[in-house]
Amino acid sequence: MGNSQYQIQWFPGHMAKTRRLISENLKYTDIVIELRDARIPYSSKNPEIEKLVGDRPRLILLNKASLADANINKKWLKYFESRNEKCLLIDCVTGAGLKDIYPAVCDILSEKMLRWAEKGMNKKVRAMVVGIPNVGKSSFINRIAGSKKAKVEDRPGVTLNKQWVTTTIGLELIDMPGVLWPKFDEKRVGENLAMTGAIKDQILDTEELAMLLCGRLRDTAHDAFAERYKLTDADGWEAMDLYDLFELIGKKRGFLMSGGVINHERTADTLLNEFRAATIGAISLEAPKC
Repeated sequence: MGNSQYQIQWFPGHMAKTRRLISENLKYTDIVIELRDARIPYSSKNPEIEKLVGDRPRLILLNKASLADANINKKWLKYFESRNEKCLLIDCVTGAGLKDIYPAVCDILSEKMLRWAEKGMNKKVRAMVVGIPNVGKSSFINRIAGSKKAKVEDRPGVTLNKQWVTTTIGLELIDMPGVLWPKFDEKRVGENLAMTGAIKDQILDTEELAMLLCGRLRDTAHDAFAERYKLTDADGWEAMDLYDLFELIGKKRGFLMSGGVINHERTADTLLNEFRAATIGAISLEAPKC
C-alpha cells in the first residue's frame, strides 16, 4: 500500500475546534482521563493531546480490553508502571475495570483532595475525557454516569460539542470530541488506526487495508486466524502474498460472484468487521517495546 493512503492531512475544522476546547477548558479540570484502544495503546496515543495537556495529572484507560490479548494487556500495564504513568484496563461494554477508576483518580489527586478536606471543601473532582475518535469516550461516560448522557454511535466523529456530565461516583466529566492529529509520521500508526476503526472506512481503500490486516493476523494471531478461515497446510497460506491470501479467504467463505470471481468488497468488510468484533479472537496489534 502506498504511503499516500495514510499520509492524509486529518485536520477538518471540528478537530481544530477540539484543540481550542481542550485548551480553554483545561483550567476548569483537576485531572485528564485519556482513553486509548487496548489493541493499539501506542498508535491510539494522540501527540496533540500530550502537548495540550502538558503536566496536568492524567489517568490512562485502555478501553476495549476484552478485544485485546490478555497477556499483552498485562505487558502494557507493566510498561506504563515503569514510566510512572497510572493506567487501567477497562471495557465499557462489559463494565470491567470501571470500579477502579475513582480510587485511581483519588490516588493521583491525593494531595489536592487532602487540601480540600483541610479547608472543609466538599468538591467533586472534575475530569476532562479525551481520546481519538471511536475509542469509546461516550460509552465510558454513559456507563459511569449510569444514564444515556452522551450520544453513542459505533463510528468515529459523533461527539462534536463539549458537555459536562455528573456521575454517581464523585466525578464530574467533560467530554471532548475525538481528535486525530494533522499527520501520521509512522505509516504503521495510520494502518493500526484504520484497522481498528478510528478512521472512517468511507475514506479508505478497505480492500488494501484488509489485505494488510491479513498479514498482521498471520503474524500475530496465526492459529486463531487459520481456525476462523479454515486455512490449512495444503493451502500453502503461510507463504502466500497478501493478495492471494485475501482471495483465498474470500473463496473459503464462499464470497463468489458470477464466473467464480471473488467478491473483494464483501471479503474486506468481513475481515475488518470480524477483527474489530473479536470474532477471530482477542488480538492486540501492538506490544510494548520494553
